[in-house]
Amino acid sequence: MAKLASTFRKQGRLEEAEKLQLEVMETRKTKLKADHPSMLSSMAKLASTFRKQGRLEEAEKLQLEVIETRKTKLKADHPSMLSSMAKLASTFRKQGRLEEAEKLQLEVIETRKTKLKADHPSTLSSIAKLASTADHPSTLTSMNNLAVTFGNQGRWEEAEELKLEVMETSKTKLGANHPSTLTSMANLTLTFQNQGRWEETHKTKLGADYPSTLTNINNLAFT
Repeated sequence: MAKLASTFRKQGRLEEAEKLQLEVMETRKTKLKADHPSMLSSMAKLASTFRKQGRLEEAEKLQLEVIETRKTKLKADHPSMLSSMAKLASTFRKQGRLEEAEKLQLEVIETRKTKLKADHPSTLSSIAKLASTADHPSTLTSMNNLAVTFGNQGRWEEAEELKLEVMETSKTKLGANHPSTLTSMANLTLTFQNQGRWEETHKTKLGADYPSTLTNINNLAFT
């Protein structure tokens, strides 16, 4: 059930994903302790679904609960602990709470630096997400390059998340029809295509409103 819920989430079928995730979580509650890793994983995945639905307060509440519970069992530099903190920082960022997001992301970066090499993908990901509070073109390029690296590694969810951030920032700062924005859309559609998510490829932002957009995207994707 958990795997099917994950498939639904990747397909954008968020209501179906949420229903299954809730069912999995409730079932696990009857069998497992509140601090069991599988229980916390269920909560984290449900929080991710809430975040994708724009239900940021509900996502934050669950993420905080996961972090506080993990603190009682795990060290501050445990990968699961750092992942939870990074996801909460992302929620703060989407809520416009940039100072809180920056503070938390810096903590993740510094901790990862002490455990991993500076050029480790997890460290670079943390740095890119911190930088996403900025909108300088070079920052967006760095984020996109990292997203491409994630794609090459088959880490599609991380690639998609970064590419979405690049696209939304480009749209806000440069306009929907700016070449850089269209390029970021092209990159996102390629990520969908590589996962076989054809419907989302054709529903990429603006696709329904501008018939020429998909043509532009396809052209840019191969330039």
